[in-house]
Parts: sequence; C-alpha cells; structure tokens
Amino acid sequence: MLGELSAFGLALAISPLHIGLLLLLLLGERPRLRGVGFVLAWWATSTLVVAALLTVGHGLLLTMEKGTAHRTGLDLLAAGALLALGLKELLNRGEENAPPGWADKLERFCALPLPLLLALSIGLQIISPDDLFLFAKTAGSLLEAGLAPGQEVVGTLLFSLASSLLLLLPLLALLLLGSERVLPLLRGGKAWLLARGDALVGLVSLGLALYLGWQGIEGLQLSL
Repeated sequence: MLGELSAFGLALAISPLHIGLLLLLLLGERPRLRGVGFVLAWWATSTLVVAALLTVGHGLLLTMEKGTAHRTGLDLLAAGALLALGLKELLNRGEENAPPGWADKLERFCALPLPLLLALSIGLQIISPDDLFLFAKTAGSLLEAGLAPGQEVVGTLLFSLASSLLLLLPLLALLLLGSERVLPLLRGGKAWLLARGDALVGLVSLGLALYLGWQGIEGLQLSL
C-alpha cells in the first residue's frame, strides 16, 4: 500500500503547469516567500482533499475491497479518464520542442498577487479530473486497508509528501544553495519542461491507465 500511495502521489506531482509556475516564481521577485507559499498551498490542498474523502468514506461506510462495485467503477472510470488524457497529450504535442498551449498562461499567472495566485493554483489542482481520480484512489487505498485513524494520517501525509516532491526539490535547492548557483539550473529546467512536459504527462497517464484498467478488470472478474 505504501508503494501505491507513493506512486499516486508522484503521478499527481507531475503537473507541468504547476512545476513551470513554481520555476517562474523562483526566477522572479521575492522567490523565497512566493515559492514557499506556493508549495505549502499545494501540500495542504493534497492533504485536505484526501482527508475530506476519507471522512466522507467513513461516514458513508464505504468499502473499497477489490471486486466491490464502487472500487471497480472507480478503477475503470479513472483508467478511461487517464487513457483519454494520455492520448490527448501525446497526439496534440505539435512540433518537436514547440512550447505547449499552457505556456503563455504562466507569465500571466506569475504576475498575479500571491493570494490570488494561490487560489487559482488550488482551484486547478482540485478541479482537474485526473487529479481528482488520483485523490479518490488514494483515499480508496486507505479505506481498503482498514487502518487506525493515526495510520490513516501517516498514509495521507506520505501521499501529500510524494505529491509535493517535484515542487520541493527546486525550492529546497534555492533555499539551501542560494540563487547564484541554482538560477541557471532553474532556467534549464523550465526550458526542458516546456519542451517535454506534455509528453511526460502523456506517458505517465497511459501507464496509470493500464494499471487501473487491469485493477478494474480483476474487480469485474471477482464480482462475477
């Protein structure tokens, strides 16, 4: 289960829009304040969404064992959504190394006041269909395990840490190593992300779609 939670968290972490926005914040004015605020907001959102889903799951007495209707339905729906996302990202890449369609939005987002920027970031994180499925799968895995409340808290924190990892790394590098040593790496990372971020999201989405589709098919077989 720990490996599954970490995998879901890392899949959530691969968000080129949010990573690109963080890199721009770290390359701009007041990078430490704005960068720390941005990463904390992402981490808190991941934690609170999973905690809310666990609370609802316990309140409705949901069971998430393999073969149950809601577990099988969630697996198949998530597989379908992630398959569609992966194919969309890979088929709509356009010319090699051409910037993705969301690249022009980053500069406008970065120029916003920090409270508004954080509100938009949280909104995008919550309404994204693939992110919602990953949150739901994480909560489902914790419900299936039948853990004590304290263990559920640990599992939720592990997921949120994994989901924040790709944001934490550049931020910690800036805080610990200083701007002069890190800024060239951040610029290089931004250029790489703009060139290949969509393809990376597509491949990760396809991999998760295959895994969840396999889980859903196994659930169907068990329910027959």
